[in-house]
Amino acid sequence: MGAVTTALLGLVAIGAALHEPVLIPPLAASATLVHCAPALPLAQPRSVIVGHLLGAAAGYGMAAVAQGSAWAAALAAGVALALTTLARTPHAAACATAVIVVLQAPAPARFVPLLFGSTVLLVLTAFAASRVRRGAPKYPVYWW
Repeated sequence: MGAVTTALLGLVAIGAALHEPVLIPPLAASATLVHCAPALPLAQPRSVIVGHLLGAAAGYGMAAVAQGSAWAAALAAGVALALTTLARTPHAAACATAVIVVLQAPAPARFVPLLFGSTVLLVLTAFAASRVRRGAPKYPVYWW
């Protein structure tokens, strides 16, 4: 559990340095998946990284149509689930990313690169931790 905490604290430190909130609830869920259930398809790098980006896209798309309502957030989560399923990148936390985007309306030019970098950091942290811990399952099972 130390690796999960380290990864999340790293996101907080990056956010503090940039004066931007980088740690969002969906990323905490992703960190839990990649560290605690590294063999699941939901935890593979492709699903984590692309899944969150598709979730953000669904959120921004829905926000453009229905501007910040809870109804739009729920629809965005459903669209994110459909997109990640079609793209073969299932990741439950990506649906939550869609909700965050609709309800909080972060600026895409700042949010999307930070989201991308954060997901890459989570994947790399899980990769490193799986190589260091004795008896830990190797992560990832596949990269793409």
